[in-house]
Amino acid sequence: VQLVESGGGSVQAGGSLTLSCSASGFTDPSYCVGWFRQAPGEAREDVAHIDSDGRSDFGTSSYADSVKGRFAVSLNSAKNTLYLQMSSLRPDDTAIFYCALTPMEGSTCVRPYKFWGQGTQVTVS
Repeated sequence: VQLVESGGGSVQAGGSLTLSCSASGFTDPSYCVGWFRQAPGEAREDVAHIDSDGRSDFGTSSYADSVKGRFAVSLNSAKNTLYLQMSSLRPDDTAIFYCALTPMEGSTCVRPYKFWGQGTQVTVS
């Protein structure tokens, strides 16, 4: 399984970025994909998740409280590509953003996420 993120970069506060994650090599029909981020000196944080049916409101929370209303996750299954649209970016959004994929068991995402990309840097100043 290979996950490749793109779209990171530097942006001014209040700006927008869209991250993409291209996935290949995973054949299970049911899976969860998500975005995580890690700022320097901080623990990795869940950002947003979506499942293979395109549901972004499964589980107890699909978005971290800090990004609700500002970030939107979407999945183009035909292109095997996950997106994260980020708007109203703040300096505290600065982090390396990772996409990850994991199979589902029933309606539950297998945790910890099994497959990870290499990450893309987002810097907000």
